[in-house]
Amino acid sequence: MTAARKSVLRAAALTLGAAGAVLIASPTPAVADPLPPGCTTADMTAVMSGISAAMSAYLMSHPDVNNFFTGLQGQPKTAVRDQTEAYLNANPNVRADLDAIRQPSRDFRTRCNLPQRALILADL
Repeated sequence: MTAARKSVLRAAALTLGAAGAVLIASPTPAVADPLPPGCTTADMTAVMSGISAAMSAYLMSHPDVNNFFTGLQGQPKTAVRDQTEAYLNANPNVRADLDAIRQPSRDFRTRCNLPQRALILADL
C-alpha cells in the first residue's frame, strides 16, 4: 500500500472517527455552523483521491523517487524523517513536485476552515 493511499485512508478514518466521537459524546443535538460549499466528507475524499492518483502517477513516472520512498519502508520513523528531509533538501525539484501534488489538500483545508496538517517531516 502506498504512502499516499495510507494517507487517504487515514484521513477518511480520522474524519469518520471524529464524526462518530462527536455523535457519541453529545447527549443533546448540537447546532453546528453550516459548512462552506464543497466542504463535505465526500468533497474531502474526492480531493484526497485526486491527490492519491496524482502521487501514484508521479511515482510511476519517476522511478528514482519511487525507489527512494519504497526503500524507507520498515525503517524507524526518525530514520524515515531524517532520510526524507535529506533527500528533499538534495532534490528541491522533487520537493516542489510533491508540494504541488499535495496543494489541493491545503487549498481544501483553507477553504473549509480546517487545520492544516503538518508536513510529513513534522508528522514523524
